[in-house]
Amino acid sequence: MKLLITLSVVVVVVIVLLSAFMFTVDETEFVVLVRFGEIRKVITEPGLYFKQPFIENANKFDSRIQLYDIPTERIYTKDKRTLLVDTYAMWRIQDLELFVMTMRTVQNALTRIDDVVYSNVRNVFGETDFDDIISEKRSVLLERVTELASVEVNQFGIELISVRVKRADLPDENREAVFERMRSERNREAALIRAEGERDAREIRAEADKQAQLIIAEAEKQSQILRGQGDADSVAIFAAAYGQDPEFFEFLKRMEVYEAGLRGSTFVLTSEMEFIEKFLSDN
Repeated sequence: MKLLITLSVVVVVVIVLLSAFMFTVDETEFVVLVRFGEIRKVITEPGLYFKQPFIENANKFDSRIQLYDIPTERIYTKDKRTLLVDTYAMWRIQDLELFVMTMRTVQNALTRIDDVVYSNVRNVFGETDFDDIISEKRSVLLERVTELASVEVNQFGIELISVRVKRADLPDENREAVFERMRSERNREAALIRAEGERDAREIRAEADKQAQLIIAEAEKQSQILRGQGDADSVAIFAAAYGQDPEFFEFLKRMEVYEAGLRGSTFVLTSEMEFIEKFLSDN
């Protein structure tokens, strides 16, 4: 039992000594070896490393892109509107030694990013009208904010990758008034569009009626011409037929008159009537 306890103690001491002498660096980490507050070494490659126990500290930092959610701030636009802007920043450590020398900790870096981003959002949005901020132009404005803020944080070893807006809302006291103004403007625009549509519709209908009248008139003209030509051809045909056999033609016309005059009626005819006399003489 005493041997087992002794071995356990030795194992614990060895583990403690090893942890004091050695440390590992993950592929997602940067490490700075600090001796009495002075940076001795910057390690950016993963692996197993050694340090002097008790006098050197291995401070680890995340090497990946990090997201910082910036608290909602009140912004005033160029046209004196108030806007509540909720932004976030994507950043990472670019120069670890400079970062440790200037910021010391990640929390200090986040405080600096917060100040820089808010200052530039306030300045850029303050030079822009409200309608442009809530339109597709906002992405261009945010690119400008990212560019300006990057210049300021680079001096702390920080790379600012992007600044984006999660939400941009009106304060409760202004929201209804702005929405009412927007509704009025949209209604006015809709009325103008409807009026222009009615005007265009009247012009189209008038042009269509004009074209229809021209087409009908042309059709009537062609109809009259065709009917005249038909009548002329008919007269010519009848004249030609009459000229070939005048007696037969006269007889045929008389039969047509008899058929039309006597159909469905009862007449008392005498030989003295010119009508029946012609009929009897033909027979």
